[in-house]
Amino acid sequence: MRLRIVEAMTKKASRWSRRAKVLSAVGGSMLVAAGAYAATNWVVGLSAGSSGEGQSATIANLSITAVASPAPTNVLFPGGTGDVVVTIANTNPYPVTITAVNLPANTVQAGGFTTSALTTAQSGCSTSTSAVTWNFATATSGTSHTLTAPLTVGASGASNNPLVVTLTNDASMASTSPAACANTFFSMPSFTGITATGGAATSTTSPATGGWTS
Repeated sequence: MRLRIVEAMTKKASRWSRRAKVLSAVGGSMLVAAGAYAATNWVVGLSAGSSGEGQSATIANLSITAVASPAPTNVLFPGGTGDVVVTIANTNPYPVTITAVNLPANTVQAGGFTTSALTTAQSGCSTSTSAVTWNFATATSGTSHTLTAPLTVGASGASNNPLVVTLTNDASMASTSPAACANTFFSMPSFTGITATGGAATSTTSPATGGWTS
């Protein structure tokens, strides 16, 4: 009988010993975890002038190119005005917003071509005879003409870059234009400049309409 009591006490002590070891292990783990993330009295500061490095983008010019599609809604005739269709390409990694264009003098005329590819010259309808110029151009080259609404070309790779724009009624044909200029496609005189700024902005949906009215 005494032997059984001793055995029972030994087994009970063994169970308490194992439980104590488990509790000790858990407690130790908690202390280690707490110690790894706990703040200490060793306060660390920041050296003066601590900083980082950034870099700004470069500035690249836009390119404006003649395009056949969509076809102009308003076509030219002697004494009238017509649409001009262009694409505006932006190679910058940020949007560019155009607010005005600069036109050549009204003495600089468009050249006529037989097709919209603008590769074969139209006989009798040249840059000296067509009488087709930019509407509202003056005798002075480089005059600025404000757009009726700004045009924003998306950053390089954006879905609206290049931006297709129909410049509504911004070509003019004088009444002196010869009959040879009928059924002709025109390469308009080159712009002399633009007023544009780069930076964050909402891109204009392509294709768009725009232009100037004075």
